[in-house]
Amino acid sequence: MSNIVAIVGRPNVGKSTLFNRLIEERVAITDNQSGVTRDRHYGDAFWTNKNFTVIDTGGYVVGSEDKFEEAIRSQVELAIEEATVLLFVVDTMVGLTELDQDFANILRRSKKPVFVVANKAETFERAKLVSAEFYGLGLDSEVFPISSMDGSGTGELLDEVIKHLEDDPEEHPHEGIPRISILGRPNAGKSSFLNALLGKERSIVTDVAGTTRDAIDTHYKMFGQEFILTDTAGIRKKAKVNEDIEFYSVLRAIKALDNSDVCIILLDATRGLEAQDVSIIAQAHNAKKGIVIMVNKWDAVEKDSKTADNLKKEILDRLAPMNYMPIIFASATEKQRIFQVVEKAMEVYELRRSQITTSKLNDVLLPIIERTPPPSIKGKMVKIKYIVQIPTPSPTFVFFCNLPQYVKESYQRFLQNQIRDHFGFEGSVITVFFRKK
Repeated sequence: MSNIVAIVGRPNVGKSTLFNRLIEERVAITDNQSGVTRDRHYGDAFWTNKNFTVIDTGGYVVGSEDKFEEAIRSQVELAIEEATVLLFVVDTMVGLTELDQDFANILRRSKKPVFVVANKAETFERAKLVSAEFYGLGLDSEVFPISSMDGSGTGELLDEVIKHLEDDPEEHPHEGIPRISILGRPNAGKSSFLNALLGKERSIVTDVAGTTRDAIDTHYKMFGQEFILTDTAGIRKKAKVNEDIEFYSVLRAIKALDNSDVCIILLDATRGLEAQDVSIIAQAHNAKKGIVIMVNKWDAVEKDSKTADNLKKEILDRLAPMNYMPIIFASATEKQRIFQVVEKAMEVYELRRSQITTSKLNDVLLPIIERTPPPSIKGKMVKIKYIVQIPTPSPTFVFFCNLPQYVKESYQRFLQNQIRDHFGFEGSVITVFFRKK
């Protein structure tokens, strides 16, 4: 990521709205309440002939002892360090503030190109008169009046920004790269798991449930493979989602699930498998995603030689018939088996893409079907003639037979289990269809 544009500034000046405008998606959560954005949030953007990465950041507050605001400051400083160009967003409706002046001093030390972006300049007065006062920040930068809501002024801003960026012919840098989402209920340790993998504070971690709000993407390389890891907000029951912001956070997590190839679903070992965990697993199952279950905080559990086996059996029994996914007992804080979890996720990704030849399918499955045929209904016998696998993102098989409408769901599960027993597909949903032949 050689071309990085970081959007920075004090709280509630419209940074996330500008971020959404630049990447042309409603990805970052926006709300009138300050402090909504907490983690660094990445997105891909393009202007004229340049591709670049945009980072949205939380609002920078100087001198606060609030736990979240201290963590946000750390994230903003990391974004400044990563960035090629900085967009310093200020608010023309409020005017120049002491927080703006304090933050300008921090940016001045960065030695990076800084553009002062005077946001919410929808009227002539705010665009021309009010914007002029921001030259008082003393930064070596022209002030660009814009409206991130309607997009006015952003073209002129980007024309200047891209002069500081390198040419990059790569139009879709993440296209074709496997996507792995990290999911779970609040406070299961998702961000701690991601940070342990990266070896640095990529996502903010506290002991308060619900810290992560946006779905955070990280481009990651391991074992000679590259993939996108997405940290998400904790998903809990709809009845308990009582804030607008949390509601949209959960939507982002579900969208991350939909966009992913494999889901790593974290369970809290100290609490076991709960109803909400089953709901999240069911969402990934229904979306036909690859699934790996990571039982986190394993270091905090008193155990003997049989504890893991007993818990694994209990989890799989409760998940039946969704009991085809691997389970790994790990600890993010102790970095115990965390890389094994990612290695297994990549293994599931490769398996779910594998294709079985038609001849091999029929050689293995037809004798089994002949020994255990579908039960007859109303005196009519179902005869399966042959099987093919069709090219879909998840393993899908078509069974051609004389009476497809008479194949019961129990027999469908029997065939799915036979496919899994003989051809693997650990962690993947197997879909079977029946067509008339």
